[in-house]
Amino acid sequence: MYTFFVRLNLVLVLVFMTLISPGQNKIVVFQSDFGLKDGAVSAMKGVAMGVSPELKLFDLTHEIPAYNIWEAAYRLQQTVPYWPAGTVFVSVVDPGVGTERKSVVLKTGTGQYIVTPDNGTLTLIAESLGIAEIRQIDEVINRRKDSQQSYTFHGRDVYAYTGARLAAGVIDFDQVGPVLPKQVVAIPYQKATLEGKKIKGTIAILDVQYGNIWTNIPGDLFQQLHPAFGESLHVALYHGGVRVYEGDMPYSATFGAVPVGKPLAYLNSLLQLSFALNQDSFAAVYKIGSGNDWSVEVSSK
Repeated sequence: MYTFFVRLNLVLVLVFMTLISPGQNKIVVFQSDFGLKDGAVSAMKGVAMGVSPELKLFDLTHEIPAYNIWEAAYRLQQTVPYWPAGTVFVSVVDPGVGTERKSVVLKTGTGQYIVTPDNGTLTLIAESLGIAEIRQIDEVINRRKDSQQSYTFHGRDVYAYTGARLAAGVIDFDQVGPVLPKQVVAIPYQKATLEGKKIKGTIAILDVQYGNIWTNIPGDLFQQLHPAFGESLHVALYHGGVRVYEGDMPYSATFGAVPVGKPLAYLNSLLQLSFALNQDSFAAVYKIGSGNDWSVEVSSK
């Protein structure tokens, strides 16, 4: 009889654990283009702590260039997969704040939640992790008290507040608001494709500390060119369809495989094709930027 009750209790515990919303792990990760020069980020965190002082608050980055929705989309794609299911991300790069753009919470296919305006920020994460469900925030319920007259700080009054309530278990995901179709506002860009012996892609982001050029070309696609370390690649970079750089460089495992100041192609930490100058800034020297209007073509020599 004792064994029976032990087993029964174990079953009940397991059932209870499966019923707990994965949004209740109490982790909130913030991203914005606010910078840290004033109190905006601190205000969002204060609102979150006001919901529950048991929350664990982290920063992805607050150094997104002002209004740069593409970079917000990329940083989410770069970061979200490494956080456990149930983590709530609050991403606020919102040049259309106060307009008719939707405020939403997206649940990824791997169980994380993204609280953000649906303005293109979800472009890449929806593609890479998928959309399990997306809901529009009901601001009648999920809005900081007495903030209805504030039209320009939804990051504090709506997104931080809703994200904190979800993470703390004050609300379940179905209490965020009505379900929306599984689609988001998407920023157009050049997908990574192999065309004959040439690969096309986008300059997705800059490695801002070092000026390296990171593309969206995954290593497995690049390997279809059958590159070998030391072999030369022909690289052309474009901005708005206009070629701004063209040159040859070796495919290398490490930066030190070429002399200081010389170019190389390599796979970055996300295993995507990238370009660098050894101990110099490729982006600064050749005036290269990143985003959906920057593209790349790569071929074997």
